Amino acid sequence: MPSNTSYNEKTQPTRTVSWAPPPPKRPRWKFCLGALLIPALLAICLGGVFFLVGGRTNILILGLDSREPDSDLGRSDTMILTTFFPRKPYLGMLSIPRDLWVNVPDYGEDRINSAHFYAEAETPGSGPEAAMQTVRQNFGMDVDNYLRVRFDGFLDLVDLLGGVEIELAQPMSGYPAGTHQLNGEQALAFVRDRAGSDDFFRMQRAQIFIKALWKELLDPAIWQQLPEILPLVMEMVDTNVPVTKWPLMAITLLRVGPEGIDARVITREMVHPFSTEGGAQVLRPNWEAINPVLFEMFHE
Repeated sequence: MPSNTSYNEKTQPTRTVSWAPPPPKRPRWKFCLGALLIPALLAICLGGVFFLVGGRTNILILGLDSREPDSDLGRSDTMILTTFFPRKPYLGMLSIPRDLWVNVPDYGEDRINSAHFYAEAETPGSGPEAAMQTVRQNFGMDVDNYLRVRFDGFLDLVDLLGGVEIELAQPMSGYPAGTHQLNGEQALAFVRDRAGSDDFFRMQRAQIFIKALWKELLDPAIWQQLPEILPLVMEMVDTNVPVTKWPLMAITLLRVGPEGIDARVITREMVHPFSTEGGAQVLRPNWEAINPVLFEMFHE
């Protein structure tokens, strides 16, 4: 019997294992390097994905000021061409006058806000696409996404938030320059006010309110109310923006912040007022003045 083999009480052979020194410990710096390498590679991959998919997204915001009950039949009295560009980051908003006289596909020359109404009257649900097609044809912009807002829903949303604080650099709509807290009814009246002003002031007020509302929604103090806020938003908004784009848009908004939004309007200097044969007061676009703004805001 070999010397390294013995028998236990049950006469089963056991083998005696010779002692060997333990393997040397791996240097700690190698472990640290490995622990850091995985997050670094993950960050690089996520950054690459963000760069590849974080291209520009143009969205036409349509605000329906008045409509029939349980219907979207109405003119898009608020039209804001919005662009999200996560890579910079950049968020731009260009308000379009509702009386801009353009060619409405299939209907001929008319106010730009009529495109939504005509399409909805003919085929319910087709209004946003008709509005986007009108913008694409006249502005030469790639816009395939829309966000349609029913302004009547703002009353409940603003009241739920406890009001929205707006800051005015100059007197506007009966409010002196300064900071004002508006409830839902006051906010809606502020956006819609037409007394003693025109569509250019109205576009400016809409942008002031939108930026103020976004500022309120970005306040972590109200996030606990999201279960109440989201159903209201779902009722007042419909959109075709893919769900996959919402995270990038949210990141862009967070990085830019409400004060970093490039908010512009098509100004009086960019249009030529005139009267149609029917006596309507409308605005013919001056594309030589508008196109440079489009290039600055919507081209990389």
